[in-house]
Amino acid sequence: MSDTSIKHTAETPARTGNGGLMLLVMLLLAALALWLFLRAAGGADGSTSGWEVIAAGISGGLAFLILLGFYPLQPNEAAAILLFGQYKGTDRINGLRWVPFWYFRKKISLRVRNVTSETLKVNDKRGNPIEIAANIVWRVADSAQALFNVDDYLTFVNIQIETALRETASHYAYDYAEDEEPTLRADAELVGGRLKDDLRQRVSVAGIAIDEAHLMHLAYAPEIAGAMLRRQQADAILSARQKIVAGAVGMVEHALQQLSERGVVQLDEERKAAMVSNLLVVLCGERDTQPVVNAGTLYTG
Repeated sequence: MSDTSIKHTAETPARTGNGGLMLLVMLLLAALALWLFLRAAGGADGSTSGWEVIAAGISGGLAFLILLGFYPLQPNEAAAILLFGQYKGTDRINGLRWVPFWYFRKKISLRVRNVTSETLKVNDKRGNPIEIAANIVWRVADSAQALFNVDDYLTFVNIQIETALRETASHYAYDYAEDEEPTLRADAELVGGRLKDDLRQRVSVAGIAIDEAHLMHLAYAPEIAGAMLRRQQADAILSARQKIVAGAVGMVEHALQQLSERGVVQLDEERKAAMVSNLLVVLCGERDTQPVVNAGTLYTG
């Protein structure tokens, strides 16, 4: 049976040289080559010295080879060092650096990156189509894994963001969850935390660190947005009515208690019922009430 497992590469420090020191060596060799060449060409009898020409060529060649090994590194930038395709380590030291010219240097940015995903159309936990997008803050934590464990770490991260966002959205309802479950709309911080944890697991193979994850856009899909808006309006009206009725009942109860305690008027059960009915109409009605003066009695006969 053939082994199809992937060999994962982890970052290790590279052995590189100080570019400033090697620059000084290169300049000394170049100056030596120039001096030897001028000395060889400036003989009194017009002849040249063979050994001086050879030494000048060697010094100049060494200076040129040293020149080929320089590379600069900016802050939050690294260079992976390879020898004939074999990973030899990562250099994270800023400034002018140097390695022998036969080493290949592959630079990678370690800076924090801010990505806003495309707006995706997905189904929430209840199967309702919704539109969702997220903002992700990420950075390269392991340069070797980012360069060698995946084909293109930028494309890999973008695809994993979309996959994790779809997966996270499917575990929550947009709104109105049962048994007080968290929802996408009301629990954005909780949803962002789950998205962040899911993304960390997905991109860990590429040496990527996820610093932040937040929902940026959340809405019902256009085909059901109108129906859901009417539902929200109905729920808002129902909630407001419940508060109004609860307040009105409390006010009526308080009014009857005050009348009874102060002895303002003695009310039998029928008059209490009539008074409660009138007060509820006044307190719960949407329109201004018109008072009606009753000059008679509630009783007949």
